[in-house]
Amino acid sequence: MSDPYETTEAHLERLLGRALNSFDLPDRLVERLGTALAHSSSLYATHHSPAAGLWRETHRHTYLLSDGGSASLWELVYRLAGDRTIRHEVFVGKAQACLAVARLFGEAPAEAAFDPDLDPASAAEEESDADVAGLSALFAATAPARRHRKYAVEESADHARRVLRRAENADRPGEETALLLRSAYAHQITQAFGTRPFTTDGRGTGFNLYEHSFVLLDGSELSLWEVEHTATPDGRHMCEVYESEAAARGAMELRARVR
Repeated sequence: MSDPYETTEAHLERLLGRALNSFDLPDRLVERLGTALAHSSSLYATHHSPAAGLWRETHRHTYLLSDGGSASLWELVYRLAGDRTIRHEVFVGKAQACLAVARLFGEAPAEAAFDPDLDPASAAEEESDADVAGLSALFAATAPARRHRKYAVEESADHARRVLRRAENADRPGEETALLLRSAYAHQITQAFGTRPFTTDGRGTGFNLYEHSFVLLDGSELSLWEVEHTATPDGRHMCEVYESEAAARGAMELRARVR
């Protein structure tokens, strides 16, 4: 519960300290938040499913900055089935929080954050009863859907840096790609594949594939393909990044078979 007498500095320190992914926030935003003079917090959404053992809440934290502007952080607080641990993640926008809900709970995001030609929810329904072999066939699909580009001009170079930083695979894109992405000035995130958690060895495992497409200063386009999955020995969430869709799908197929 929020302490009405807590200073803004202490509130921000506590929020970032408990978030599992606070390192993923843009450095510039964290610096601006360090100048916050006041704050307010509100519960945006809540979902409780005692029968399934699931629980989550989304909170919005808004800060008044010393330059007269404001900034918000969206905090996802959740507990997964079979686990009594309460976890916290923090995001710079509501759409990113919805993406996290989709990743953690296998639900279609409430926000229209994905390409309208793609339907992750229907794809997930078709895959809910699939076994590992069936999923492998889906992972290996070679006919990528046509995707509309609607780029947002934001801190895209910083976004690319954070995507590469959280990649844990040894064959992630190297310094040459990172150097090219320093000139990115716009980007778009599209979900290309998603599953509800399916059971292997008595444990739920989920896979999601995202394309992070960038526009560079010379007008060229470059994409990073991010695989998020829980096909790890301890069920931990893991991110891998690849330079092509084929490599990313191949990695998902391998993870599904090796588990």
